[in-house]
Amino acid sequence: MGMLCAKAFALKLPDTNIKINFTMNKPKLSFWQIWNMSFGFLGIQMGFALQNANASRILQIFGADVHELSWFWLVAPLTGLIIQPIIGHYSDKTWTKLGRRKPFFLTGAVLASMGLILLPNADMFTAFLPALWVGAGMLMIMDASFNVAMEPFRALVADMLPSDQRTLGFSVQTILIGVGAVVGSWMPYALTNWFGVSNQSVAGEVPLNLLLSFIIGAAVLVVSILVTVLGTKEYSPEELSKFSDEDEEEEEAQEAGLMNIFSDFRKMPLTMRQLSGVQFFSWFALFGMWVFTVPAVAHHIYGVQDTHSQMYQDAGDWVGILFGVYNAISAVFAFFLPAIAKKLGRKRTHAVSLVVGGIGLISMYFMPNENWLILSMVGVGIAWASILAMPYAILAGSIPAKKMGVYMGIFNFFIVLPQIINALIGGPIVKYLYGGNAMFALVASGVSLLIAAMLVRRVKDVDE
Repeated sequence: MGMLCAKAFALKLPDTNIKINFTMNKPKLSFWQIWNMSFGFLGIQMGFALQNANASRILQIFGADVHELSWFWLVAPLTGLIIQPIIGHYSDKTWTKLGRRKPFFLTGAVLASMGLILLPNADMFTAFLPALWVGAGMLMIMDASFNVAMEPFRALVADMLPSDQRTLGFSVQTILIGVGAVVGSWMPYALTNWFGVSNQSVAGEVPLNLLLSFIIGAAVLVVSILVTVLGTKEYSPEELSKFSDEDEEEEEAQEAGLMNIFSDFRKMPLTMRQLSGVQFFSWFALFGMWVFTVPAVAHHIYGVQDTHSQMYQDAGDWVGILFGVYNAISAVFAFFLPAIAKKLGRKRTHAVSLVVGGIGLISMYFMPNENWLILSMVGVGIAWASILAMPYAILAGSIPAKKMGVYMGIFNFFIVLPQIINALIGGPIVKYLYGGNAMFALVASGVSLLIAAMLVRRVKDVDE
């Protein structure tokens, strides 16, 4: 797999309790090894993109009002808040024939694929519950399953790569995330406009183009995860111990139970604390964009609010195109992130990217028609590429190797908490402060990205 740069052994000085640890550097992986290791992200993000671009639209078809949308989305970050640290904790301590991280993202992928199939078909269960509540439940299952898969996948990259390849590793993930998200976002539009699949909505029923898109997304998700599971061999506990200079007392401390997560939270590295504010405002912005873009574009650009009208369905399909654009830009920009970060530094790269994204979201209010919104999405795509790569590349260098999974899970707190807050206050603000015009929620999201950019300056990048 590569050349080792040092031998691993421990030297104990005679007549003392002093022990000096010598560790091996992790071998560098080839580009295609990193590609195969990260390939499952293509399917995860394809499913995630279908959810982000269409869940609000589907819930509105089932009867949700625009100011209620953020409340239905609330279950998603709540499940992430609970699940991520637990999954991270157990993935640190799970060693099976299949591997350490792989059992978790394989399980998450299977469950998420089931949610993808059932969400747009929630009306089948109306004999038992209202379709709206079944749809919200499927949204919860999908997001919980994506959470089960996502952070062990990020921890896998940190497990397998040496420090100087981590920016490349997370950038490759971002590329695959972008490709998967473009395909997922554009699929409903493509099925209708390229293959003649109907996008007409009968009251209470999801259009055929959405139904087929979610089924295809579920299949791609499972296949792409299997590529990673079958094509990547994780390091054994013995191999990982050679790459870590943690002493025996630290290793024994890792054997504490699940409640040790709270102790880990209190002892989180300084860099992680400093990144928390950046993540908070970044993901507050993203949540607002995902929840409110369809009603914002339909109302502000297309001038319609009737969710069953053909114009509203056209607006929803166009939002899929817009989301595909920002993900496509993200995939392209991710190719250049390692070189830009090497030139400017990771902190400055991230700050500039967030500013560009903030301007992109704010500009949506001023665009004269739907075509101009593509320009806004270019800025959002640059920010999205950096959000998916830079914070994790900065964070990985400050985390003990044996706690990589649990700290990646705890780091998710600063992703889900802002989403929970936005979910609670976003709908009432749109209704009572913005007069039902959700476009102002996107402007607020842009301002939130600008605040995140200012907070990047105080972060200490240990590796740099």
